[in-house]
Amino acid sequence: MTVLDNDAPRVVLVTGASSGIGRATAHALAERGSRLVLVSRSPDVLEHVRQECVARGAGDVLVLPADVSDGEAVETVLDTARERLGQVDGVVHAAAVLAYGRFEDVPREVFDKTVATNVVGTANVARGALRVFRQQEGGSLVVVGSVLGKMTAPFMAPYATSKWAVHGFVRTLQIEARATPGVEVSLVSPGGVNTPIYSQAGSYTGHAGHPPPPIDQPEKIAEAIVAALDNPRREVSLGLANPVMVLGFRVLPPVFDAIVTPLMRLAGQTRQRVEAHAGNVLEPNGDGEAVRGRLPRRFLG
Repeated sequence: MTVLDNDAPRVVLVTGASSGIGRATAHALAERGSRLVLVSRSPDVLEHVRQECVARGAGDVLVLPADVSDGEAVETVLDTARERLGQVDGVVHAAAVLAYGRFEDVPREVFDKTVATNVVGTANVARGALRVFRQQEGGSLVVVGSVLGKMTAPFMAPYATSKWAVHGFVRTLQIEARATPGVEVSLVSPGGVNTPIYSQAGSYTGHAGHPPPPIDQPEKIAEAIVAALDNPRREVSLGLANPVMVLGFRVLPPVFDAIVTPLMRLAGQTRQRVEAHAGNVLEPNGDGEAVRGRLPRRFLG
């Protein structure tokens, strides 16, 4: 059994590290001198992120490509990280995929892969992280959820289904972790964030996706994630409109149901017409990966 060396630079494993919130979190941790393990499905992009993190002051940066929906691959990643870097102090799980469309219009394989990545992937990462934390008598897991873990919207059945499941799963882990001293589990739930997940998303509505306003930058979410690693919290909600949307969904469901579809068409999708496609749900698209999306500054909070 390994006991954490609190004097050594922190070792943090980040999934979804090639794009969006995961990549921004890797940068933020690198600037604090952390030693990093970067995980995503895009090995070439991960190598570029590794170079970015080294330039920002990271210690060791280990690149381990993997699909989080593959449980054996995730276990191998955790074991390799611990063997190469000695310990894993924290795990940030940010990997997720998104597809838009009315439920009956989304192909079965796209729905299933979204759930496999977002739900089974979360379980795979948590299982591996908790095993390692128990062995070394401590560690912090931060899972990136969504405001759509507490409410829903039309054309987002795969994603909303998965994020509701993630929210319930993480809350269960938090309750169970009370019996494991030194092991902490936090949930970070953003609203709209300017990341490439929307342009990378599959779409079966005829339009590309768009984050709902007000829209935060991924660096803001990354700061909250790093803070949760330092000071674990049950949940951190980020997004000025999150409480209003959740309140409307739960307290005034007839009103919410009447207005959410036109609002989603207006603010949740672009006017750009697109053919039906799976986006990066089934296969990664490294060319579309970056920290931020392509929104003009006037849309950002």
